[in-house]
Amino acid sequence: MAKLTKKQKEAASKIEKNKLYSLKDASALIKTVASAKFDESVDIAVKLGVDPRKANQMVRGVVTLPHGTGKDVRVLALVTPDKEAEAKAAGADHVGLDDYLQKIKDGWTDVDVIITMPAVMGKLGPLGRILGPRGLMPNPKTGTVTMDVAKAVQEVKAGKIDFKVDKTGIVHAGIGRVSFGADMITENAHEIIQTLIKMKPTAAKGTYIKSIHISSTMSPAIALDPKAV
Repeated sequence: MAKLTKKQKEAASKIEKNKLYSLKDASALIKTVASAKFDESVDIAVKLGVDPRKANQMVRGVVTLPHGTGKDVRVLALVTPDKEAEAKAAGADHVGLDDYLQKIKDGWTDVDVIITMPAVMGKLGPLGRILGPRGLMPNPKTGTVTMDVAKAVQEVKAGKIDFKVDKTGIVHAGIGRVSFGADMITENAHEIIQTLIKMKPTAAKGTYIKSIHISSTMSPAIALDPKAV
């Protein structure tokens, strides 16, 4: 087991062992335990009582965080020529089609989100082995395959994120930065937790929200009381 640094020990000492914090208290505490010289990201991990191997218990969706993620999201809009101006005006960082499809085929994936149109999805199919593992394949369920390209770009830039339960039953998501006010972190976390609650599969039995933790890039995780969120 790796030894903790002096800063890590100091941060850990501020978090009471076996204590479940309220979301409000945890959001304030995360700002005091973060010690890196850069603006650390704040992440949430929600353990769900589902079996992701079963299709009727898969939890996947989108949520628009009230205060965004604090990250400059790089958007690639793969669109036909008649939609290019619209995508650029909405704030897409890269706009085009065949040239970018070739770049992706050659290994380029230097973006965070890809937005496209239904008519273009056929061309993206062969690139699934590149985009899929990186979580970049557009999907109608997450609003990244749409005819309203401008709206999709604007929503992503404003803080819309997509999430998916992993094979261990945990949903991970970035919900802000340490530089955010504690209230902003609280409101962003509350938004995604409430979205997950609304998405509870009818096939899921027993306790649905098993545990919730928030952490920053370099800090220990803080356990939340699922009943106090």
